[in-house]
Amino acid sequence: MDETEFWELIDTTREAADGDPEEQADLLLDRLCALDPEQVLDFARHFEARYNRAYTWDLWGAAWVLLDGASDDAFDFFRCWLIGQGREVYEGALHDPDALADLVSDFDEEVDGDGEELGYAADEAYEQLTGTVAPDLGIAPAPAEPEGAPVDFEDEGALAERYPRLWARFRE
Repeated sequence: MDETEFWELIDTTREAADGDPEEQADLLLDRLCALDPEQVLDFARHFEARYNRAYTWDLWGAAWVLLDGASDDAFDFFRCWLIGQGREVYEGALHDPDALADLVSDFDEEVDGDGEELGYAADEAYEQLTGTVAPDLGIAPAPAEPEGAPVDFEDEGALAERYPRLWARFRE
């Protein structure tokens, strides 16, 4: 599975789920179960690489503003959700986390921002297909700490300055 096929699976399941991350995860699981186990592992490698790449202080700060707080777990689930939003939103947010204010048109705080189930879809599909747990993916692990300069989540003034568009849209 190449990168284009990976993003196509993400996009088609998101569109079919009308943006609901849990429904998207269910649809993604169904689509992955229709593939062979090696293709599922390829998908998992693409997902994990993007998940690790999004482990940055800048994105965590943006998630903090967007979600009105983001614990370690919440930020993990946010990164899964971000991947589930598709290539344009994902890449745009990595390039400029504050751009999420413009990249995410409709945001329902009850369902958006948490894509935990998306993060499990490939593992579940592999296990359903083979009856065994997915092997090590052979990619570099995530860094121990987020990349970049730490963000002081308690300093609202600094957050508003660092993420002016997100702050204006989601916190004011």
